[in-house]
Amino acid sequence: MKKKRQKIMKVLIVDDSAILRYRLKDILSAIQEIEIVGEAQDVKEAIEFTKKLKPDVVILDIRMPKGTGFNVLKYIKKEHPDTIVIMLTNYPYPQYSKKCMDLGADFFFDKFNEFDRLIDVLEKIITNSPA
Repeated sequence: MKKKRQKIMKVLIVDDSAILRYRLKDILSAIQEIEIVGEAQDVKEAIEFTKKLKPDVVILDIRMPKGTGFNVLKYIKKEHPDTIVIMLTNYPYPQYSKKCMDLGADFFFDKFNEFDRLIDVLEKIITNSPA
């Protein structure tokens, strides 16, 4: 019996840290059902790439050049409401978490303490199980 092939999930990584983008690409490339469709390092690129690439998931930082992740999150949830947005930040303060969730973020993770949870959530999204 053949195993049912999962749909490929298109992921856009948005972070001003090249090291973090590389680390995420390295980890996510090991998951067969994930296709990294692009990387953005600032707000302008993030919005342009979201329009052009129409990712299923955006992994988004809060602090970036030329604006904030809040601006990108607002845009995505207004123009592409079905896109899953995972906030991944060095600033895991309750007020930032609340603001992100109020703006429509699907998940909010601390880069240092919850990195593994990001991978778990992506794998659950792929298998359509509750995250």
